[in-house]
Order: sequence, then C-alpha cells, then structure tokens
Amino acid sequence: MDAMECLMGRQSTPAGLLVEPAPSDGEVLTLLQTAMRAPDHGALRPWRFLIIRGGRRQDLGDIFAAALARREPEAGSDEVEKARGKPMRAPLVLAVWAEIVENHPKVPPIEQVVATGAAAQNLLNALHAQGYDAILVTGAPCYDENVKAPLGLAPKDTLVGFIHIGTAKQMTPMKKRPDPADYLQTW
Repeated sequence: MDAMECLMGRQSTPAGLLVEPAPSDGEVLTLLQTAMRAPDHGALRPWRFLIIRGGRRQDLGDIFAAALARREPEAGSDEVEKARGKPMRAPLVLAVWAEIVENHPKVPPIEQVVATGAAAQNLLNALHAQGYDAILVTGAPCYDENVKAPLGLAPKDTLVGFIHIGTAKQMTPMKKRPDPADYLQTW
C-alpha cells in the first residue's frame, strides 16, 4: 500500500467490532517508531503510551466504573456496568497521554498535547498500514483525575485518549468525507 492510499483509506473502526488478532508487544514497539516522528517543538517527546490487554482491560473497566460513580452519583447501575465494559470491547487498548513539562519557556502545554495527538495519529496510520483496525476513544474518563491517577499519570498530565486496537470482525463501509475545499480559505 503506498502512503497516499494508506492515508486515504484509514478510518476508525468501532471498538465493538475489534477482535484478535491485535499486534504483539513487539509489533507495538515497531509501530510506535512512527509516533516518535511526530512534530515536536522543543524535542520534549511528551507522548506516553500504556499497553492494556488481557485481564488488565477489566482493571481499567473497574477504574472507569468507579470514576463514573464518583463523577455522577446519580448514574444507574446499567451506566456503571456499561462504563466497566468499555475496555473489553477490543483485545488491546493503549492509553495515550502527554507528560506535560510545566512552565517551559518555549513550549506551552497545548503544543505538548498537539504533539501527542500527532504521535497518536501517526500510530493510527501505521496500524492501518499493517492491516490492523483501531479507534481513538476520548470522553469523560480522559478528563477525570479518578482515571488518571490509577494509571500513574500526574495531575499536570493530559490524557489524550484510549486507542482500541484489533482486527475488524466485519468490514465497515467507507465513511463519506467532507470536501476539503469547504475547510480551506485563502488569505
């Protein structure tokens, strides 16, 4: 697959459609080489990745459920159980965060988060190029200290999302994409 074909063909696959095989830890290391090539003002390399597979996905689900119960005490048991099950939808989950260097004289936190997002996108493209399917999932757990702390993140760090990875058990139709001309202006 050439580079343009890869980039034009990548799309998110719903986490519920992801099954084994997922990349091995060794493959993940190889794929992460693409993340290391993300634009990075100041060469801070703020991106961090945490492999979560097997029974550790259930542990992450327990963290999600407990965090939801604290964040929304009125949440019903169905909602709490749904939160608990989210990491179980894919055989491999990578937590992605920016380890923020505070008060950097040249690189504000937003640039560190953007660099981490670029690293995650490079990884998503590499996964697609290698025949894997994935989706970057965000939402309330990314902004909840009760999720960040058990994963070992510092309060200053920014949890960018969770990449769910596997192989699609069924093909999904290509999504219609907007016309880029609608998003382009000339100054």
